[in-house]
Amino acid sequence: MRGSRWVAALLVSVTVLVTPFTAMAANKTTKYRVYQNETAVSEFSDLKQAIAYAGGYKESYVEEIGSRKWVWNNYPRYKLYQYDVSLPGWEFATLEEAKAVARYYGHAAIRDMQSTSWVWNNYPRYRLYQGSITLDTWEFADLKDAIAAAKYYLGSHVIDLQTNKWVWDNISAAEKDKLRQGAGIYKVRQQGVSTDLGTFAYLEDAVTEALKWYDSVVIDTSNSGEVVYSNGRPYKVYQNDTPIAEFISVDEAIAYSQWYLHITIKLNGKEIWTNNPYYEVYQNDNKVTAFKTISEALQFSQWYTGISIRTYHGKRIWNNSCKLLYWGWNGSSAADTIKKQVQTTVGLDIDSPTWFQLADANGAMKDMSNKESIAWLKSQGYDIHPLVNNQFDSALTTQFLANPAAQQTFIKALTNRAAELGVDGLNIDFENLAGKDRAAFTTFMSSLTTAARAKGLLVSVDLPRGSVKWNHLSAFDHEKLAGIVDYVVTMAYDQHYSGSDKPGSVSGLPWAEEGVQEFLEYGIPRDKLVLGIPYYVREWKINPGTGALESNRAIYMKDIPALIAAKKAVSTWDPQFQQYKVEYEDGGYRYVFWLENEETVKARVDIANKYDLAGVAAWRLGYETTDVWNSILQLK
Repeated sequence: MRGSRWVAALLVSVTVLVTPFTAMAANKTTKYRVYQNETAVSEFSDLKQAIAYAGGYKESYVEEIGSRKWVWNNYPRYKLYQYDVSLPGWEFATLEEAKAVARYYGHAAIRDMQSTSWVWNNYPRYRLYQGSITLDTWEFADLKDAIAAAKYYLGSHVIDLQTNKWVWDNISAAEKDKLRQGAGIYKVRQQGVSTDLGTFAYLEDAVTEALKWYDSVVIDTSNSGEVVYSNGRPYKVYQNDTPIAEFISVDEAIAYSQWYLHITIKLNGKEIWTNNPYYEVYQNDNKVTAFKTISEALQFSQWYTGISIRTYHGKRIWNNSCKLLYWGWNGSSAADTIKKQVQTTVGLDIDSPTWFQLADANGAMKDMSNKESIAWLKSQGYDIHPLVNNQFDSALTTQFLANPAAQQTFIKALTNRAAELGVDGLNIDFENLAGKDRAAFTTFMSSLTTAARAKGLLVSVDLPRGSVKWNHLSAFDHEKLAGIVDYVVTMAYDQHYSGSDKPGSVSGLPWAEEGVQEFLEYGIPRDKLVLGIPYYVREWKINPGTGALESNRAIYMKDIPALIAAKKAVSTWDPQFQQYKVEYEDGGYRYVFWLENEETVKARVDIANKYDLAGVAAWRLGYETTDVWNSILQLK
């Protein structure tokens, strides 16, 4: 994309009759972004609207754009588990809501996600048996409930699961004596040991003996050695992955665990409890630390890059890993040139060769693409978004936009060829449009984008750095175009262009930043907006006697150091443009330009980061050195 004359669209369009613009356009700059977990879903200029919208999603939050400060969230506080399982929907804002669901499940527990333990559980304390028979439904929190159930079963007893003791039965003393006279069918053994520790005819006696021995069981020899009682310690305590203790009851295990960090309790090999903080911070894929609350995790994370916040179960809820897209135009269709230019870059994401052109008003397309470049760019991991231009011919474009059939011809040829080549997107660079074509161009872009998306292609449009004050007069309806395409590239350069009547910077930093602000005022989403940056300067030749401009020329950034050295140029800081003003004399003339170097490029990338834009796009590749790319790599 060539250096555009940013006022050209206005100059062409003012000849067109327009409705008087009687009021300043509303500032639609978005200030708040709504997320569902780490996925951005919308942006708003009004906080109340953002919160109202976010309320329609679970696990959502509203951030201040730029600072990334959370101003609202609806993350639940309590999580319900049955054993080690928690189902979707088992997270709640209040404890009472969690309890209302938990009561329908056995072995249920509720964790306060801002704490390190359960706040409620209904793990059973008593179990009912009839002889050696028990059922899953015969577990109870209270002894009275177990006894109440036992009345329906003769010869039943209750085991206290906190102690493994036999604490109640409905067997008479006479019946017990009778059972003791029978054959010794119950044997007491320790787990993994074949030696009998005692043989008993009556089960209660066997249980009493088993309680004397660690990790013992009672087996029924009359029923194939079935285990009918266990004095085991099923709750295993681990620190990290190392077993450190085991207990009969979950309450004992939890009480013990409170004195240690990084503890988990397992039952039958499955983790049912932990005191590990719920919100974990990762840098890339490496866990760094963990916190009890999201706010603590966010506060820590602001000092680092490549961070994601995840729940204890691995769900990602926030990250700061979104990187700027680095985009470069080639300004060429030649395979050798494209390769040479791209090889100079570091961190480039999207390459944009100049491959397609509107050839005539009937919609014929000039195709300058080559598969050699596509194969090489793809092999290097770059996305390809070829530039499509209109020859910057106002009259040609007016005729074309007045002909729907011509537009369909062009769109079909362009999208078919792009799909055939396997490129990733199309970058539309139609410049010097007449103001009267404003609506027609918007319609054309809508048709083109629809056709491109049907073939899996992204669409971007290059727009001059404008102003909401006179957008209604320009050839581009910035607001409507932003609602159509995937990316809007603001050409934030040629503040002073070849036709300017006074010298100045190609793109003063305050002017470039104001351009970003005004594009955002159109309501363009930040994640659609790409900041165009110049890799060149414009040098002005001035008659020292009269102060008149004699001529000007563009100078590539890479050629500037040699020029400064050769001409012994003097640099002074210019606060107006926030750049160094470089001057020298030669042949009786004074020459001046405003410096573009690694520092100004970094400052432009900083603007993109400050406003949380999608990326930056450089006009053009080949004007710079690798050092420039190295200097901005860490700013992605």
